Amino acid sequence: MLHKKEYFENMVNEPRNPSHWHAMFLDKSVPFNADAKAAFLYDSSTKSRQFLYPVAKVFARLSIVLMQFFKIFIPNLINAPKMLHKSLFWGMKYFITPEANFIILRHFYLGSEVLRFIKDNVDGSTDIPMNPLKPLGVSDVKDNLFLEHDLNLYNFIINLNKAIEEKGLKITKKEKPDFSAITAGEIPFREFRDGWTNFIDLGTAIEIFTPVYQFYLTDNDFWRATNSLQLDEVIGIYAATIMDCPEKLTALNNKHPMIPLPTAGAAFRLLLHGFSTEVLHALLVQGKLAKIEST
Repeated sequence: MLHKKEYFENMVNEPRNPSHWHAMFLDKSVPFNADAKAAFLYDSSTKSRQFLYPVAKVFARLSIVLMQFFKIFIPNLINAPKMLHKSLFWGMKYFITPEANFIILRHFYLGSEVLRFIKDNVDGSTDIPMNPLKPLGVSDVKDNLFLEHDLNLYNFIINLNKAIEEKGLKITKKEKPDFSAITAGEIPFREFRDGWTNFIDLGTAIEIFTPVYQFYLTDNDFWRATNSLQLDEVIGIYAATIMDCPEKLTALNNKHPMIPLPTAGAAFRLLLHGFSTEVLHALLVQGKLAKIEST
């Protein structure tokens, strides 16, 4: 699979020229899966991230603003989610680094596990419908993966809170949380392509893909998708209440879910969204391992 963890573990520090990425990998102040952290930091240290990202960012955000202007008059002209996901699949397979693809697929997998963890620990919520997304290869993206992920998040919050209101359910601290939904080991992803064209880092890829996402969806669908990025705090509060660790929410950065933000900055907020999911899942993994050790 990926072996970037060994890359950082074997890195020799030069006191007169220390590596930012090395320091961040060794720092354990924020919980993060070691393999995912190594992949993310390695990907962030590439020439693509340093030189291509600033250029792509300018053109991508300008494209979003211009497209938003045109969609004032033709908001529903294009609605092609299948074509969108085929485009994302080809871009991911042939142009994005293996590390970036690893992080992207982990996000969907972990997100589904976090939602299931919350459901499993709210008494009386067994009839809330779930649609777990656990892709193991880039080809799984073609099944409307990105769009389904957004819908899952909204539908879970809506269905959970309807059940809370109608059935009197409560999200409360659990003395012994059910961690059965959480994967503590390695996720068996299929091998990622690593050809000479797979050079685009995660941050640059997200900047490029965001206007593509906007182009193929209706204005309402794109608006809803970008607003979903601010629901991290909502999900974080649910999980932190169950775990009784509200102080851990400091790592969740997409704040203020009731205040919509400009769509032009959606790509950066998507990076924060992925980071927050990794941190929250790592907290749950820590809880699961601590529970196993205590038994």
